[in-house]
Amino acid sequence: MPRKPTTRTRANSSNGANSQAKLPKGLKASDLVDYYTRLVQARSLDERIWMLNRLGKVPIAASSQGHEAAQLGSLLAAEKDGDCFLFPYYRDLALKVAAGLSPVQVMMSFMGKAGDPYSHGRQFPLQGADLPHKIIQISNVVAAGLTQSVGYALACRMAGDETVVLVYFGDGATSQGETHEAMNFASIHKLPVIFICENNRYAISTPQSAQMVVEEVASRAASYGFPGFTVDGMDLIQCYEATREAITHARAQGPVLLEMMVKRFMSHTTDDDDRRYRPEGEVERARERDPVITFARTLIEEGMLTQKMVDEIAAETLRSTDEATDVADVSSPPDASNLHDSVYSP
Repeated sequence: MPRKPTTRTRANSSNGANSQAKLPKGLKASDLVDYYTRLVQARSLDERIWMLNRLGKVPIAASSQGHEAAQLGSLLAAEKDGDCFLFPYYRDLALKVAAGLSPVQVMMSFMGKAGDPYSHGRQFPLQGADLPHKIIQISNVVAAGLTQSVGYALACRMAGDETVVLVYFGDGATSQGETHEAMNFASIHKLPVIFICENNRYAISTPQSAQMVVEEVASRAASYGFPGFTVDGMDLIQCYEATREAITHARAQGPVLLEMMVKRFMSHTTDDDDRRYRPEGEVERARERDPVITFARTLIEEGMLTQKMVDEIAAETLRSTDEATDVADVSSPPDASNLHDSVYSP
């Protein structure tokens, strides 16, 4: 599945009008251009949030820079399927933006304003339930989302619907007991769950080699009796193809583990300094495969975009980010009178 070469072939045209590229199954050229635009918007917001933290306007953030292709590739497959539910984790800003959160909503959440659609500015940014976009992330506890997602999948099975659940987590989460409990339970009951490990090889500052002896997290799936695959998480199209096939398998046969190999461009959070534990030059080398750059290059080579169009997308997303920042900056914080709303039943 994920180890097959992608179905892409290079187009002869580069005018963005009549691409002859052979597209991955189920996709149109407009889908890839749309997702490139979502990717650039997510990156623009992420960079701005990091800057606002340094200005004292955002208390904390966990960047998705370097993880975006894995998040958006899997989301694209989920959206094309049309019957999936998502349990992200705290590093999935790009996923949530691409799923439909507006730039203003994102900025409201990170700046702790009343317009935050998740918790009205009272939780960790973008933490809570976003049911209109089929998303739940109610905890930052490492690996907590796995057991929650499996429970949701079981409820869907009991209700007789065809929902496939995608749950996201980092490599550090695989060292937690809840990961074992979730995968074991999902396997026993053949639940339609896709476990997506965004493996950047660091659990905060602990490298993978100090966490586990196995080289691939995906190899652990065999001990639970379901398939596991390692995917190039820097390639959006490969992540789409792997997730599309995993959705089909999960709905018919049960769980799948997708280990998407990514690069974390930034520190663990805005409170971390990764220069203390990462080798010199590591991030610079990783950025050579920045999905914002490589995906644009692919779309240009295959005639779906031109450099002018890429520049226009960058300018438009920056304008949206600027406007969202201005709106959130002057917005009001949560009102003390509704402190207990959504906490206690009347």
